[in-house]
Amino acid sequence: MTLDNARPVAFVNVRDRDEGRAFYEGTLGLRHKSRDDFGDFYELGAGLLRMTPMPDFQAHPHPVLGWDVPDIAAAVLALKEKGIAFSIYEGMGQDELGIWTAPDGVSKVAWFNDPFGNLLSLSQT
Repeated sequence: MTLDNARPVAFVNVRDRDEGRAFYEGTLGLRHKSRDDFGDFYELGAGLLRMTPMPDFQAHPHPVLGWDVPDIAAAVLALKEKGIAFSIYEGMGQDELGIWTAPDGVSKVAWFNDPFGNLLSLSQT
């Protein structure tokens, strides 16, 4: 058996299940797949996202989940309209939308947090 054709599952922890569902379903628009006593599954492209409530969860400062989008500026603007604030990091040279362009001039990234502090990202490659 190999994992190259298996469906990937990403994990994100939240402190409050209802607030997590409101964000991942309502704000980000992910399609809810199923629910059990331990969390919720969301469709995530060809993969799944497992949102697990953990009341004492503390987020880490590094990205835990991201999406590669065809038009990062349009994606940032659409999420800003839904109330998402994008992170601006001093010295990174991001534009007014919070988009950083890599030295290659092609790759772009923007970062934002979910309500629990999980760092999420959008990229355009």
